[in-house]
Amino acid sequence: MKNKSNIKLPLTDIEKANLRKHKIKIANILDFATDELEVFLNATADRAKEIYALAEFQTVPTVGIKFAEDLVFLGYYSLKELKHKDGAKLTDEYELKKGYWTDPCVEDQFRLVVDFANTKDKNKKWWDFTEERKMFRTVNGYPKFRPKIAWFEIVGFEK
Repeated sequence: MKNKSNIKLPLTDIEKANLRKHKIKIANILDFATDELEVFLNATADRAKEIYALAEFQTVPTVGIKFAEDLVFLGYYSLKELKHKDGAKLTDEYELKKGYWTDPCVEDQFRLVVDFANTKDKNKKWWDFTEERKMFRTVNGYPKFRPKIAWFEIVGFEK
């Protein structure tokens, strides 16, 4: 499991100050319910739910803030919501919503998070799902509706 002290959160200066005022460390965010965080952060219920989700997703080994934000972008706010999901379908949904196809390792991360939500296996990392993804995509390919533009064309990366 990821060390809770490594959790990164996109908090505003005011939210950070509010946590300090209540003597709450970012590493301890998950010790509180979202309604408590709402009060401590002086935030909306939706914002408290988002902060909690970002922290919870980062408890999955090798998942950082950027991928945690991607899960929230798709509308997920807990590992429980990801139980029994399909990493390939999540990838397809993500790419469609983003409007471009992503690096294949993103699918490996979706597969990891789904596996972790179901098993709580702390020993698996995203790269443990690379072969599974490759075999699946070799057999099944990608959906016809997959965007034609690659992520590196959008954000300026070179292949």
